[in-house]
Amino acid sequence: MTRRSAIRTSRPGNLNQMTYAVGAIGAASLGGPLLTRFFARDAVAVARDLLGCHLHVGDVGGRITETEAYFPDDEASHSFRGPTSRNAAMFGRPGNVYIYRIYGMHWCLNFVCTPGSAVLIRAIEPEAGIATMIERRGNDALTQLCSGPGKLCQALGIDLTLNDRLLDRPPFSIAPSAPVKIVAGKRIGITKNAEAPWRFGISGSRYLSKPFR
Repeated sequence: MTRRSAIRTSRPGNLNQMTYAVGAIGAASLGGPLLTRFFARDAVAVARDLLGCHLHVGDVGGRITETEAYFPDDEASHSFRGPTSRNAAMFGRPGNVYIYRIYGMHWCLNFVCTPGSAVLIRAIEPEAGIATMIERRGNDALTQLCSGPGKLCQALGIDLTLNDRLLDRPPFSIAPSAPVKIVAGKRIGITKNAEAPWRFGISGSRYLSKPFR
């Protein structure tokens, strides 16, 4: 485990608390300097503050319900070994979109915080363009449409063509949330730095990739 990881995982248990979009409540959407200010922070803070925010990709979208934080000195992160052609977008400006493929078939959507750190969007609660989501997913179970990184990318029509662009540029838009109650736990599907409690979700939400335990 890296030094950063050791420090962060030993913090007091203060991650299960009310969160809010710092400086953003009341804004119709995050853009320009406000987008930069929101994302140019510690990835854990951003991951928590993204919960409840409304993400749209064109005419489809929903409320973010689950996130994970990653850091450049986090062995589970794509940025751990520095910039490459694949992860270059992860070293872009705060609020940049970083998209990658896992298992050769599923896309994953991430938002850049400070360079080399990012938040993975794990699940959303569908709100707009639900019929389109159902058609793309071939599944009409509302709680299953976007209940995982690959599922939500399929439902939202996200692929590599949308990589490396800011969230205030079409087709993306993101609007802040009022405070929500959150839960925290270990990240999913990783073997390195697996004890870090950097997975976050809206408490009581039915729209999660997996329950928090």
